[in-house]
Amino acid sequence: MNFTAGEYIYINKPYRMTSFGALAFVRTRVSRKIGVRRVKIGHAGTLDPLATGVLILCTGKKTKEIERLQLHDKEYTATLQLGATTPSYDMEHEVDATYPTEHITEALIRQVLAGFVGDIQQVPPEYSACKIGGDRAYDLMRKGKEVALAAKTVHIDDIELTDFDLEKMQMSIRVQCGKGTYIRSLARDIGKALNSGAYLTALCRTRLGGVSINDCISIDDFPQWLEQQTLEQGD
Repeated sequence: MNFTAGEYIYINKPYRMTSFGALAFVRTRVSRKIGVRRVKIGHAGTLDPLATGVLILCTGKKTKEIERLQLHDKEYTATLQLGATTPSYDMEHEVDATYPTEHITEALIRQVLAGFVGDIQQVPPEYSACKIGGDRAYDLMRKGKEVALAAKTVHIDDIELTDFDLEKMQMSIRVQCGKGTYIRSLARDIGKALNSGAYLTALCRTRLGGVSINDCISIDDFPQWLEQQTLEQGD
């Protein structure tokens, strides 16, 4: 492999690690392996700390491909807790409100999900990396400032209900979508459409473009994988 000329590294980002943390972990070890102070590396498509799954890292000249890779469609699996909300729409924050769920049935869920397929208007989460006047939205929120994000058009190719637990009032879905879709916001909007509330309890990106989670290396296995690679020299 020639990390300077450019390589793709497919990582299965672990739970509670930031995308930048995964990148820094890999960069440190690749730099040491090839004997440079700091190899050039970037990632395509940020994953939330509480999300897992496909994270594509690009090294060297392959960093020029990041913007193109981010345009690819994505697939996620997600579990939603119905009947409650949190400020971040996931488990990063405590529940801030609860809602009735007695009226929710599997038939109603399927009917609601069908309404999210196609082009939809979606407001990004206030706790997100979206920029407002040069500041990250989550930084402003953590400082107690008002955050007003505009709705944008995103595309959902397909949503499949894969499980519904009536007793726990939890549902699992598989989502195929385009660039810029926030699954946390989708969970929020599904809860509203059900005349209730919802937040994510689990999220995994299972595919980005042609890269599946089965193609990815875990962070724990990465050092051994790297040790087994044969290095090539030159640009």
